[in-house]
Amino acid sequence: MSIFENWSWALDGWIVAAGVLCAVASALLGNFLVLRRMSMLGDAISHAVLPGLAASFFLTESRNSWPMFVGAVLAGVLTAFFTEWIRGAGKVDEGASMGVVFTSLFALGLIMIVRAADHVDLDPGCVLYGAIEMTPLDLVDIRGFLIPRAVVTLSVVTVINLLFVGLFWKELKISSFDSGLATTVGFSSRLIHYLLMILVAVTAVASFESVGNILVVAMLVVPASAAYMLTDRLLPMIFVSVVLAAISAVTGHLSAIIVPSWFGFESTTTAGMMAVSAGGILFLSIVFSPKSGVLIRFVRQRLLAWQILEEDVVAFLYRIEERKLPIGHDFETLRRELLADFVSMKVVLNRLVSRSQLVVDQGEYKLTDEGRLRAESLVRSHRLWEEYLVSHVGIDADRLHQKAERLEHFTDKDLRERLNHETNAPENDPHGRPIPAERDSPKSDQASTS
Repeated sequence: MSIFENWSWALDGWIVAAGVLCAVASALLGNFLVLRRMSMLGDAISHAVLPGLAASFFLTESRNSWPMFVGAVLAGVLTAFFTEWIRGAGKVDEGASMGVVFTSLFALGLIMIVRAADHVDLDPGCVLYGAIEMTPLDLVDIRGFLIPRAVVTLSVVTVINLLFVGLFWKELKISSFDSGLATTVGFSSRLIHYLLMILVAVTAVASFESVGNILVVAMLVVPASAAYMLTDRLLPMIFVSVVLAAISAVTGHLSAIIVPSWFGFESTTTAGMMAVSAGGILFLSIVFSPKSGVLIRFVRQRLLAWQILEEDVVAFLYRIEERKLPIGHDFETLRRELLADFVSMKVVLNRLVSRSQLVVDQGEYKLTDEGRLRAESLVRSHRLWEEYLVSHVGIDADRLHQKAERLEHFTDKDLRERLNHETNAPENDPHGRPIPAERDSPKSDQASTS
């Protein structure tokens, strides 16, 4: 069955439009919350606007949008103000001050809303969890076109947020990375901070009709966090976060329609699936990020471990040859002596053989000329480091080997030359073993003469 077989643009299209606008509006501001390490403040404001909503109802005895909108925004601004005040006056961590403010105001707001709900139809669940499925039912006439009220509101908020980011780009960029420099340049980073908090509050309130009070936090933080994993630059980060936010909104609604049928249900909450989709995108970013993803880090660490094991193998075989030790060169002996697992040793030996640094003779591994040259460079690095650590650092001879073994793997030819110069070109290391001479690879010599 096609995904769009039962799709209705009059219903599903507007639901997706509202979700995308909410996600994009939130992501635009969320980038700066993430960069300022203030992700929790978006959570705090989106929760703490509840007493503003309730207070507006108590004062006006009406659920008219504008009074409640203004009350919620004022509550959001007060949240930012109280957070800064408690942090400065109490000399406490910003996270602690946010925790005190938003939990107190959230609890107060819940009590006030429940009290109001006893007298009128003011549903706390709608405020907390949203009702995006009802978006197409509340329409307004815009120049002859019937458009859902939530879409109109979120469109205005999205444009305002986009203008704010565009007009105050320099100020937001500088104050996000160095608030002290912002003050030196000549504008108030505190003013930018409060403008940002006001727009976060406006966005949170405008999103109540779509994703609700709690789920808007996912849109404020998750797309920006995912983008932060994927890029190091601010402008691409904002662009990527907006794209990911829109994707999470679209896939969230599609998932709400499709996934429940796999388990025998008709549908589920679209707002919840939007948050789940955003979380899924963040998970993929954490795993596959080219900068610091779990998979990339694992591959890099594994490749580095194999490279070090390769060097340990050729150096071990070189020392056996040098001392003429009666130790076998077979696979199991090498694995046991070098404390390597089966897979790593197999991979490393195959790589060394493919690079013509080892040959296999009757089940035993032996160095080729190219492998011996690599081993000599490594052993030379090791013994020069031992000499340097004794003569210049004063480390005891019985502690040299372990430290030199760590340094030898990250020593290139230029550093070996410098170590050789600093130690007056020694012929033997502190243990009396000869230090191999520096030799160039025959392959590199051929390349240079061709």
